[in-house]
Amino acid sequence: MNETPVKQQNSGAYYGQAVASFGIAMGAVSMGIYNMEVSGWVRAFLGIAVLYLTTSAFTLAKVIRDRQEVTKIVSRVDQARMEKMMAEFDPFAPK
Repeated sequence: MNETPVKQQNSGAYYGQAVASFGIAMGAVSMGIYNMEVSGWVRAFLGIAVLYLTTSAFTLAKVIRDRQEVTKIVSRVDQARMEKMMAEFDPFAPK
């Protein structure tokens, strides 16, 4: 049971679509906040709230990714240890 996980690589189109989507969303929210008929303080508050939400989303995505990577590494180390033990085991060796 020698399973080597395939490294997942995103295509350039997928990356471009993600960047474009992010840019369009930030632009649309910024335009909406700018065109609201409210005072400057309300616009500033909403702008800072959007920036805080965006940075929090990036941080959450990074934490989740890091946790998944650690789980994969620990699993691979455990698998390597088990394979080493199985390779060294000789059922016919005298006890």
